Amino acid sequence: MSTLYITHPACLDHQTPFGHPERPDRIRAIERALEKERFTSLIREQAPMAEMESLALAHPEDYILRLRDISPREGLVRIDEDTVMSPGTYEAALRGAGGAVLAVDEVMTGKVKNAFVAMRPPGHHAERIRAMGFCFFNNAAIAARHAQKKHGAERVAIFDWDVHHGNGTQDIFWSDGTVLYCSTHEAPLYPGTGALSETGDHGTIVNAPLNAGDGSEAFREAVETVIAPRIDSFAPDLIIISAGFDAHWRDPLASLNLTESDFAWATQKLMDLADRHCGQRIVSVLEGGYDLEGLAKSTAFHLDALMGRETGA
Repeated sequence: MSTLYITHPACLDHQTPFGHPERPDRIRAIERALEKERFTSLIREQAPMAEMESLALAHPEDYILRLRDISPREGLVRIDEDTVMSPGTYEAALRGAGGAVLAVDEVMTGKVKNAFVAMRPPGHHAERIRAMGFCFFNNAAIAARHAQKKHGAERVAIFDWDVHHGNGTQDIFWSDGTVLYCSTHEAPLYPGTGALSETGDHGTIVNAPLNAGDGSEAFREAVETVIAPRIDSFAPDLIIISAGFDAHWRDPLASLNLTESDFAWATQKLMDLADRHCGQRIVSVLEGGYDLEGLAKSTAFHLDALMGRETGA
């Protein structure tokens, strides 16, 4: 068994205005990083477009159709100040969700040990009926629900280490005791959610906010003392990572000081938990990360860990 890498050229066709941080060069930077010889053993597949049935696991059908109908034939359509649709956005978003579904299928059937989905736009800010924060469909949420519906997973744990709180994922699973949502994030920062007091109807929302300027020590302590124990006690059948790399010290949108080694360390912690509880099954989906060098290095270290290497190179 090995590590699966999923992407698709369609994600480059999601265009944003000049100067927007969520740009096609993010994927190009990852692709260049993965040209190195040590990644030749990655299994590589292209992301399919998600079916309505899959999208509807996390979003109402009328919301999905509304996004389809406002998709422009030319130019840009603004959903809000930050979130923009171009002619290629809808397909890119469909393939982002489809890639997450494919990753779950491959991991849950034992074809691969784990998987990383490198698609854009990201997903964790997308609420049930609201696109926001660069996000349209919540890929992590769709993946979790797909694992439950198709593969019989009783409990799914999501760890979101993006520097921005995943309000969308929290919204979708607020009243669902079968999905554990855990988040480290900088606070206060967009979107303003993610307080310690936000625990959900069943206590399965776990927020560990960090302060601006915090670095490796604070992040690792949060993982060791808050996140990992809750995942361990939840005993999930699958672990999903909302892998945003914008907590890297180089990132322009936040003020945490993590390094690529921190992401490799956290990946290994989750792999240990996955080995204990769910047959090593991990699905990771790309979220943020807007400094191209920081994103490329962090992704490479993340994949190093998923592939079983002790450290990045």
